[in-house]
Amino acid sequence: MRVLLTGSSGWLGRFLAPRLRAAGHAVIGLDIAPGVDTHVVGSVAHRSTVERVFQDHGVEAVVHAGALHKPDIARFPTQAFVDVNVTGTLNLLEAAVAARHDRFVFTSTTSLMISQVIRAEAGATAAWLDETTGPLAPRNIYGVTKLAAEGLCRLHHLEHGLNLVVLRTARFFPEEDDTHRDLSGANLKANEFLNRRLTVEDAADAHVVALERAPSVGFGLYVLAAPTPFARSDAEALKRDAAGVVARYFPEAPELYARQGWRLPVSLGRVYDASLAEQALGFRCRTDFRTVLDALHTGDPLPFAHDPAYESPSATAASG
Repeated sequence: MRVLLTGSSGWLGRFLAPRLRAAGHAVIGLDIAPGVDTHVVGSVAHRSTVERVFQDHGVEAVVHAGALHKPDIARFPTQAFVDVNVTGTLNLLEAAVAARHDRFVFTSTTSLMISQVIRAEAGATAAWLDETTGPLAPRNIYGVTKLAAEGLCRLHHLEHGLNLVVLRTARFFPEEDDTHRDLSGANLKANEFLNRRLTVEDAADAHVVALERAPSVGFGLYVLAAPTPFARSDAEALKRDAAGVVARYFPEAPELYARQGWRLPVSLGRVYDASLAEQALGFRCRTDFRTVLDALHTGDPLPFAHDPAYESPSATAASG
């Protein structure tokens, strides 16, 4: 198929484009910044740009991975998030319906599941987050607009029969977290494979699977994260003594961490459960916390990217 990939110059796009080609698809990249796999430089917020790409390139399916993200809140006004994340998604959905497409994949985010209450982690137990979590009350304009875009996706399935898979991806960015201060760097990312992270490679592979499975799914919405080793019954202990729970599941973890000068998490306030994606799509992330520990044991490179100097295309566009 001739697949339109939005966000083709971004972190996910640069891994996803070659995987789509390896699966036999022709990739047409659309992004606001130039890139190796970007054929059209422009914004999904401009309807004329979307229509031109569809007309000029004979687009047969869409993987919509382009968006303004949480770090962009400091760089762009609120209206830009509405224009790109909501109107841009609508432009693509309407173009796909007009072209009689039979599949559409939308990259969403687990961030929209985090209310201010969950973020504050004031409860006595870790929040167990899956596709049934609700009511949803996103805490910032990024989450609000991504939730609205999910609604548009569901609506176009119901009203037009467009087969659609929404992937609520957990963290896979390479740069430093812009909110955490206690831990940072590779230590923080390694810890997050317990409850809220996946590799960009796994995220890309999941999108290829979703594109293939969309016609048989109809409409599906899935949390996407590395498989957590924990059970729901661990929720109270994870909040009280996460390091102890980790040591129970992985007795070698404290020593391996000590060799690195790392620390295990003291408390975990949330856990993302990606089991539905495995059941419905047959997709399970290859990299998990066990993989991280194996790398620490053997001295192999860490199985995830950490690049504090990474700058997203949206940041480049904003500075330009």
